[in-house]
Amino acid sequence: KSAVTSASVVFEKIEGCSPECLSMLIENISGLAVGDGFTMEVIPAKNVAVATFTKSIDTAEFVNKCSQSKRLKEFQMTARLLELTQSIKAEEVPASVSTDYITVYFENARNGGGPVADVQLLPKEKSAIITFCDHKGKA
Repeated sequence: KSAVTSASVVFEKIEGCSPECLSMLIENISGLAVGDGFTMEVIPAKNVAVATFTKSIDTAEFVNKCSQSKRLKEFQMTARLLELTQSIKAEEVPASVSTDYITVYFENARNGGGPVADVQLLPKEKSAIITFCDHKGKA
């Protein structure tokens, strides 16, 4: 097992729970506040939400608490750790953007980035695949 655990938790089957309600559930289980201890991104097309903890928390223990939560069971939601990855896909990348610009952008610590190993432009899809040197850079 990896010594590094993801700081992000995926909530699946969220259609029965509003984003505001899910935020409150996460706050109740984690003891942290949205915006201060975690951020949340809802992806309606996939029927999921991703909570990323910005304060130190044992995410594996958090997922365990979620699996025991009466409220999450009532909403029939599940929670799991987001897999760590070294690559991300950036979408809506303008055709005029160079691989050098993308590299510099995603290496910027202010953007949550880290050392970039490779950038693959996919002009037909208007996207790019950015591969980091390790899984910590994840803008």
